[in-house]
Amino acid sequence: MHSSAPTQREIVLVVLLLTSLIFFFRNGTSVRHPTLDANFLDSEQASSHSEKSRLAIPPLPQNTRLSWGSESVPRTRIVAHVPGWTIFDKMYVFNGTFYIVTDEPEVIPERKYMISAGIPIVNGPEQAAARLPTDKHMRVITAEEAKKLFGTGANRMQGVTWLVNDPHQFITHYYHWSAELFFGFWRAYSTLDPLIPANGKTSLPPPRQLLFAHVDAGHWRDYASMNQWVLRTAFPSVKMEFSQDWEDRVAMGVPLVFDRILIADRAAAINGENFGRTQRTAAEPFALPGSPNWWSTYRNNVIEFSGLNSSVGEGTRGKPVITYISRQGWGRRMLIQEDHERLVEELYRLRDEKGYEVNVVSMDKLSRIEQLQLAGRTTIMMGVHGNGLTSLIWMKPSPRSTVMEFFFPGGFAHDYEYTTRALGMVHFGFWGDSAFTRPDVPPVAYPEGFQGNEIPIDGRVVARLIQERLTLADEADD
Repeated sequence: MHSSAPTQREIVLVVLLLTSLIFFFRNGTSVRHPTLDANFLDSEQASSHSEKSRLAIPPLPQNTRLSWGSESVPRTRIVAHVPGWTIFDKMYVFNGTFYIVTDEPEVIPERKYMISAGIPIVNGPEQAAARLPTDKHMRVITAEEAKKLFGTGANRMQGVTWLVNDPHQFITHYYHWSAELFFGFWRAYSTLDPLIPANGKTSLPPPRQLLFAHVDAGHWRDYASMNQWVLRTAFPSVKMEFSQDWEDRVAMGVPLVFDRILIADRAAAINGENFGRTQRTAAEPFALPGSPNWWSTYRNNVIEFSGLNSSVGEGTRGKPVITYISRQGWGRRMLIQEDHERLVEELYRLRDEKGYEVNVVSMDKLSRIEQLQLAGRTTIMMGVHGNGLTSLIWMKPSPRSTVMEFFFPGGFAHDYEYTTRALGMVHFGFWGDSAFTRPDVPPVAYPEGFQGNEIPIDGRVVARLIQERLTLADEADD
């Protein structure tokens, strides 16, 4: 009996079945990704994989451990160091203690310049002694000792890590967060690329994780909500861990190794010479080589996120923008009301006669985006010593960029003066009708009245200096 010929429907079903089998075996097998540099793996590198790799289910990471087996433990390398700011490659942590593995312990800086106990900073010799590191905080050991202690391998923290070894004492303050902690972080890290151009483009990968060993997740934001805003605009992909996470890692009882870690420690930085001159912990990394455009990477990321082109304000030919940050509604550290009114009058006279843009603002009345955009456009910023002047870090440095800070006569602090100069801009301090600038700055002092509401200022002197600064800048450009 002869079988009948296959029908057209049966032929179609067979073809579909064969096609499905071919597709399954071609795409269902695991795809082996090419080896990647675990230190600097990012989305751009991942996007370079083939279409087949992207369609397949990626395998679990195979490089989560650094294993040396019977070989010697990889040594720790200090990439860059100044008091309070140290970049390590292959830094180990075990049971909460940092370990530097080296065959040359004599070249390792004293521990007090690298790390501290991470407790609040209080004045007094006893308190200072309590901050000093012990073997509980950091040890320097040989590779042989490390082998006995760690065994045959360690879990890896891949990529670049920034670790803050400070309590929350200064963390929840916009100035100390942005203009000191991250100012110092980026200045220390950017030394690895001393050729950063004005547009901020750099080959340095952003930090992959930001660790706070002594700060919990509820104590890092400031009252104005600027800390989280600028962090998440500068580094949108950064992962954050806090003291609870650090305790989890310590409790595991297994060695951990950081591919590359930058440790910031305020108490350690206080031991440095630059801090002694400026009272700014971020001053220490400036002993390292760096680009004059070092801050542009961080600044431009934040400014462009706000919707402002990062090049706005460069040069000396654009319309000057004068911003007076008023504290008259704060109830603390305010100008004499009559002097405030006269200053505003003089600024508006410059606006009407010279065509300058003048803004008289209370920063707390502006949205975060409005604050960033205004600061990014500002040519001359002024105000009483206070947190509002932190916005100077978003100004575009140029020959006419200037910060004018009003103090109670006899009082002075380096906070905004040093920060201004570190960005390559000019700072003037005022005591009533007199002005001073580097190198003729007074010693740090907080006389009675420094925090008060009777701070004098002569608006005519301020207006005259504004005009001088803008005129000199124009001549320099010619």
